[in-house]
Amino acid sequence: MSIINNRHIAFFALLLTALSVLAQDNDKILNRQYADMKRIHYGFSVGANFQDLLITNNGYVSEDGQSWFASIPNHSPGFSVNVLADLRLSNHFNLRFSPGMYFGNKVVKYYNATAPEDALEPSIFKQSQNVKATYIVVPIDLKISSRRYHNVRPYLTGGAMALYDLSKERPEQIRLKDFDVMLTVGMGCDIYLPFFKLCPEVKFCFGLKNLLETNRPDLQDNPAMEVFSKSVSKVKNNMVVVTFYFE
Repeated sequence: MSIINNRHIAFFALLLTALSVLAQDNDKILNRQYADMKRIHYGFSVGANFQDLLITNNGYVSEDGQSWFASIPNHSPGFSVNVLADLRLSNHFNLRFSPGMYFGNKVVKYYNATAPEDALEPSIFKQSQNVKATYIVVPIDLKISSRRYHNVRPYLTGGAMALYDLSKERPEQIRLKDFDVMLTVGMGCDIYLPFFKLCPEVKFCFGLKNLLETNRPDLQDNPAMEVFSKSVSKVKNNMVVVTFYFE
């Protein structure tokens, strides 16, 4: 189940519109007129992330006839915090470096396609796995800004993000690798306030690596758990990050 859909884009567009209207209440006064002329400036951000896993099931059938399928039916928000260094390249282009940490959680549900309808034990039908993540993230983005209109300036971003998972506790069903690289695209708006610049932004992140750990000697003596790992052939990261920069 993908968390990147039209509802997220529509919600963020409405948020940007509302903030832009507030920023233009006194559009005769241009706040922080020379903020964008600095060669380098710094800031920080806080926000929320919505983590997902794109799981490819292979239809594996165990020796006792079980066939399990994994998915993530629901998503819960995590917390993000970053620092920012922004390098001005030209009037409309900036290079942004924003290392930080993402905290989040994903709940993987497993469904047994071959379970009898009259089974008495719920575990025969489904099981779940709580996958917690504490990521160190290193994003690098190219920011492409439009012309400033009064106290607002929309922009687009594109870049890449490396991340490393510090979580050492690994669930039993499937195990994920620690390191990943993601491509990112985003959109946001600079809102010029009297004392600082507020930049709400939404970013869509697409993982490039297969994170599934296939070397599982710990499950060789536990076939009841090994069937879950063998039923999945590929796991990729997918993430939506809503961020508020203060610059």
